[in-house]
Amino acid sequence: MQEPIVVFWFRRDLRLTDNAGLFHALTSGYPVLPLFIFDQNILGQLSSPQDRRVQFIHSAVTALHEELLALNSSLLVEYGRPLEVLSSLSEKFQVKAVYANHDYEPAARERDQSVVDLLQTKGIPFKTYKDQVIFEKGEVAKDDGTPYRVFGAYKRKWLGKLSAENLSSFDTDRLQHNFIKTAPKQVISLESMGFKVNPDFTFPSKEIKESIIKTYEQTRDLPFLPGTSRLGLHLRFGTVSIRKLVQQALELNAVWLGELIWREFFMMILYHFPHVAHRPFNKEYEHLAWLNDEEQFVRWCAGTTGYPLVDAGMRELNATGFMHNRVRMVAASFLVKHLLIDYRWGEAYFAQHLLDYDLSANNGNWQWCAGTGCDAAPYFRVFNPEAQSKKFDKQQAYIKKWVPEVGTSDYPAPIVEHSMARLRALKVYKTALAQARGLER
Repeated sequence: MQEPIVVFWFRRDLRLTDNAGLFHALTSGYPVLPLFIFDQNILGQLSSPQDRRVQFIHSAVTALHEELLALNSSLLVEYGRPLEVLSSLSEKFQVKAVYANHDYEPAARERDQSVVDLLQTKGIPFKTYKDQVIFEKGEVAKDDGTPYRVFGAYKRKWLGKLSAENLSSFDTDRLQHNFIKTAPKQVISLESMGFKVNPDFTFPSKEIKESIIKTYEQTRDLPFLPGTSRLGLHLRFGTVSIRKLVQQALELNAVWLGELIWREFFMMILYHFPHVAHRPFNKEYEHLAWLNDEEQFVRWCAGTTGYPLVDAGMRELNATGFMHNRVRMVAASFLVKHLLIDYRWGEAYFAQHLLDYDLSANNGNWQWCAGTGCDAAPYFRVFNPEAQSKKFDKQQAYIKKWVPEVGTSDYPAPIVEHSMARLRALKVYKTALAQARGLER
């Protein structure tokens, strides 16, 4: 009979340090088998064999594996479907429990319930923990226990609940002798999973640049400057600890802390109102009369709308997998308000191309721009792309980097006239709102 072990399943927590679920596995009294699964169910939905996110995950998983090799262990990396992989492991080893950290997205919750059901048939508990947020689910709620729908009130309660205990790190470093001892193995290659390595891809550092954080509110809206942390990708896959980041934010900049709280707010919204993944949070906007012009959508995607700031953002996204946050708002607002294209089209395009794509934040921000979400911008707020570029890229440094032909005959005329588009959007929104409220009577 093999020695009893427990499994720790890495998901959105690709680090050994300050990892809640891993800490509990390492203190279980059994040797820990570290596991990562390249999930065929997820990878099969990706459209490009050069998806940057898969390459980033592979690099993070390889780094984890190398850290474990230094501890005379290794990361078991499987390519398959989680239920099949875990079932197979339960037959190869005497598994006493499977540990992981909570995941809050609808598909992940469904997957985890299937894992619970499978492991129960084998008498194996599935133990999960809070790790990727400071407060989860209903921990920050109204006095009557219902979830907040407005960010300002949520933020005040969040800050009021914050304590040193919430920020205590999990001391996994002193427990790393509890990993099982294994012979070195190779991590499965990207090519064997149908993906290609692009050596030109570079990823943002996970190191905090304190100088950027200290001046964050002064530089975050200027797309020509490196004025944001670029940590979204690392937060998405857990290569950094949210507890460490919040501690640094408390020391360095309250405005940056607010952005971390926004992240948790949108996660809470998705958890309590899963319909937002497919439909407007505010159901009064369920039947907006979208125009959904496919040719205009293609031009928006390609960055050829004739509005330089919008086009610069889309080209930056297509080339790098990143778009500056101020420009994301302008580009999203333009698609929805100027072109009257369903926000879900843009949301899906961002989901396909953003390195730091996170369902809750992407959906929450798109619905904010569309005016359909919780705590939404009023529907009558329509960003003027020209005014935005004059305010935040006055010398056109960002624009000229990504749209070098701007100002020449090679650059297209605007796809739509701003004033007309604004009035058209207001009319469509006002009509939809009146109809919805009329039906409610």
